[in-house]
Amino acid sequence: MLPSNVTGGFWLGLPKHFCHAHLPMQDTAIFLEDESGEAFETKYLAEKVGLSAGWRGFSISHKLMEGDIVVFHLVKPSRFKVYIVRSNGSDEVDGALALLKLDPGMKFMKCDKDTKACEEPVNETLKTLSQEDTQKNSIMVCVTDPGPIVDLSEDDSDIGSEILDGIRLSDSAVDFKQVRSIEDFTVLVNGLVINSELPKFLLTKYFELCCSQKSFLHEHLLEGLNCKLAAGMISETINVADAIRACKISTSQESLSTWDKTLKAFEVLGMNVGFLRARLEQLLNISLKLKRYKEATLVRAQAEEEVQTLEAKLLEVKEKINSLDAEIENLDVAADKLEVVFQEVANAPW
Repeated sequence: MLPSNVTGGFWLGLPKHFCHAHLPMQDTAIFLEDESGEAFETKYLAEKVGLSAGWRGFSISHKLMEGDIVVFHLVKPSRFKVYIVRSNGSDEVDGALALLKLDPGMKFMKCDKDTKACEEPVNETLKTLSQEDTQKNSIMVCVTDPGPIVDLSEDDSDIGSEILDGIRLSDSAVDFKQVRSIEDFTVLVNGLVINSELPKFLLTKYFELCCSQKSFLHEHLLEGLNCKLAAGMISETINVADAIRACKISTSQESLSTWDKTLKAFEVLGMNVGFLRARLEQLLNISLKLKRYKEATLVRAQAEEEVQTLEAKLLEVKEKINSLDAEIENLDVAADKLEVVFQEVANAPW
């Protein structure tokens, strides 16, 4: 996103394919709802696929700056829920970018050769966006694909219990204390049961992870968060947990940092992953100590080698000094005689 998105013209272009798939085909008012629930009216220009009038007010009101990431979540045909990640935290920026590619059936994160947590044969939906990618786009405006939009506010007896490809309405909220087994385990997001969005093996792993913390890790996700995104976050949380279990001392610090950045972004959206981040911090500290130990050992070995070289040089110099001392001593003994001989030679007749 160019600086003109937050200064000057205040024009915000949106992805063309997204607009054609989900937004009206004619100019219309689009409402942007921030995290506090306040809504801002903007003018959507269908032909130019972007927001014009009203975007300036939203940008100024929220003090958007170059480098900030703005995630647009389409909750209704003409309303976006907007999440802002500030650029002053590069870790949050990296993690927020990763959120945009989440999918419940994603491939496990790429790990070191000796990490076996990356072997589930699932699809390639997840793509890691690096810091270099972030720098190429001074401001990244991201729009999540909401899938089918269903208005659940109306009472429709024909809907029944099946919504959004297996996602169904929940009869009531479930307290984790009531969960006794996987059969009782219900993943509830915005009043919807999304168990069907998670493969059975992931659901089982997530159940075990929640049991370890005696709570639903997703319990405090931001209200109104897209169900597909929530399922993707849960999947990736399991992915990171498995990767942590499988990692070895040889696992790169870059991998550990990448996992932490992803979890840090999940925390912003309300996911309870603090215990995983704490474990990663421990592993990073140990890894850093090992790295420093290896570096110090290498430097010490180099220093010892240098000492040996200097000692050999010193021995050579000492031998040279001893040789010169012996030569000087002999010359000192004959110095007076040599002076006399010199004068005799100089004064000798021709």
